[in-house]
Amino acid sequence: MLSGPPVTATTGTSPGALLERFQAGNPRQRRALQATLQQQSQALRPLIPDHLAGVDATGDDWAAGFLIQLLLDEQDQLREEFLARYPDGWLATVSARGLDYAPLQRALMAQQFEEADRITSSLLRELAGPEAIRRGYVYYSEVPPIASADLDSLDRLWVCYSRGRFGFSVQGKLLRSCNGRWELLWPKLAWKDAGRWTRYPGSFQWSIEAPEGHMPLVNQLRGVRLMDALLNHPAVQQRIRP
Repeated sequence: MLSGPPVTATTGTSPGALLERFQAGNPRQRRALQATLQQQSQALRPLIPDHLAGVDATGDDWAAGFLIQLLLDEQDQLREEFLARYPDGWLATVSARGLDYAPLQRALMAQQFEEADRITSSLLRELAGPEAIRRGYVYYSEVPPIASADLDSLDRLWVCYSRGRFGFSVQGKLLRSCNGRWELLWPKLAWKDAGRWTRYPGSFQWSIEAPEGHMPLVNQLRGVRLMDALLNHPAVQQRIRP
């Protein structure tokens, strides 16, 4: 008698069916399934590479990012084979400036959020131009000329590997929910006041448990104009729109 596919102990469904259910779910359904996937990781991990081959790598599907992080959670052959298969990261990125987004993607895949934030700041300076690199920070007036392809890639990477919790578009949606009032946004991001920037990085939370929209961080010592320029860039606005 032929046996069917293995069944997970907690759901009564096969590991493959559980992956498909997670992938097809809405954000609320996916979040409800996260603990189950983590509990069943031993059965699921061998299936993840083939599952991801059928997922669009040009989007920002955070279900894929979560599964990648689940796969990379153990130091074993499955992990090494996946990293060898995708040395620059699974998500496809584009840069009009020829920038390399692989270091950022690798940091985000590993949930090294502080390192990812530092890399993001460096990439923004490169995108802003030689003067921003020289001075060590970006002026708000240097944001509008930044190529949409690059800001789109930056945001997609953050969204994909944060379970949809972090990224410029996430911050933009939160600002919209606050009717554009910055004083209402800061508590949501847990950026209590500009003075906290004098205590960077120790005063920030560098984990997936941080408040929604907490990262990437944007220096507010010079006011909100830089963040306002980023969140109002056409690339970010396009991703905010339903």
